[in-house]
Amino acid sequence: MAQKKKKVDLPPPPALPVRFPDFSPQFKDDLGWWYKTNPNKADKIFALVTDVMQHPFEGIGKPEPLKHLDADTWSRRIDLEHRLIYRVKQDRVDFLQARYHY
Repeated sequence: MAQKKKKVDLPPPPALPVRFPDFSPQFKDDLGWWYKTNPNKADKIFALVTDVMQHPFEGIGKPEPLKHLDADTWSRRIDLEHRLIYRVKQDRVDFLQARYHY
């Protein structure tokens, strides 16, 4: 007769830091432009923003740090020409731009 396995209590996963989104005026203007010209791209930008809030340094859009700006500034691809630019802080994520290439 087989013995029952003991249930092993695993420690809880480490809590992810809570960060709040902060949208710059430039980002808001860019998003408004996308909604007027290409609503599907605006939806993609929202998907990128959602992913950034969950995993700022990995995920969709090929995230990469921007070497010529602050160390905390990253970009993700919206398409071949345009990038989502954001800065990760301890308590927030600043979304800076959603149009053009840096």
